Amino acid sequence: MRQEEIWDAHAAQRYDTPGAGMFAPEVLDPAVDRLAELAGQGAALEFAIGTGRVAVPLAGRGVPVTGIELSLPMVEQLRTKVDAATIPVVIGDMATAVAPGTYTLVYLVYNTISNLLTQAEQVECFRNAARHLEPGGRFVVELWVPELRKLPPGQKATVWQSDPGYIGLDTYDVLRQHVVSHHFRFDETEQAQLFRSPHRYIWPAELDLMARLAGFEPESRHADWAGAAFTAESRSHVSVYRIPPTR
Repeated sequence: MRQEEIWDAHAAQRYDTPGAGMFAPEVLDPAVDRLAELAGQGAALEFAIGTGRVAVPLAGRGVPVTGIELSLPMVEQLRTKVDAATIPVVIGDMATAVAPGTYTLVYLVYNTISNLLTQAEQVECFRNAARHLEPGGRFVVELWVPELRKLPPGQKATVWQSDPGYIGLDTYDVLRQHVVSHHFRFDETEQAQLFRSPHRYIWPAELDLMARLAGFEPESRHADWAGAAFTAESRSHVSVYRIPPTR
């Protein structure tokens, strides 16, 4: 499954869920608050900007935002909210595409770095972030922690969410560090909808090594955007890396 095939027009049209899920204020507002703080008086670049879930409110805070996005349908959905003058977008792969200018902040939210399916591509993503940043600039990655402790011998899948009308489960290929997320949505009828997306999971320590290979220094890691402590039980993390300032 190629990413541009997964994030097609149908996926783009159903991606936004205003006020609910990842668009709920309690989920979105702390992320925008933290990113605005990290951008400071500079500009921000979002890798895999999608439909602008984070970029639009961040730009509304007065932070100049540019995006890189592989999926044209996702950008078309973004354009129903803001024009290209407000949030310019470069069409391309976040591991290689280049946006004009330099930035104080590059960010990747909601597990998107795992859409790159090889370690080499993920390392290049870090290097791409570094080439866009001013000295002292920061790269922020929001990512889930692989739930391999939930896999007993012989089991290849975990259910990570089960709600009325929705089941989310992941199937693992531990040899390649690959996981496919399956999202089942259903109602009282016998019909169900399935959306699947492939990922390469990354351990926090491996992510830190990728950052060092690209010239970053680790600055902080928390369990969420509000700054909760990251522990052995945390299911996700927000990691901040910094390019050393010019000496």
